[in-house]
Amino acid sequence: MSLDRDQVFEKVRSHLAEELGVAADSIVETTHFRDDLDADSLDLYELVMELEDTYGVTMSEQEAEGIVTVSQAVDFVVART
Repeated sequence: MSLDRDQVFEKVRSHLAEELGVAADSIVETTHFRDDLDADSLDLYELVMELEDTYGVTMSEQEAEGIVTVSQAVDFVVART
């Protein structure tokens, strides 16, 4: 199953906007989870769970720690589907 990168980006952006109470259009590829969105470890854990459930990917704790921007999260999902 090959996913369209834009579709994955929209899903990630939508989830973050809803979860963190920010405007979706304020989230771009270079948005940093902690610095720009003030996301804490629970927020990031919930994003990882959402990506795993939605796309059937598995992300280790080490892999999750290395993902700090929206673009990196999208790239991770696209590379594993």
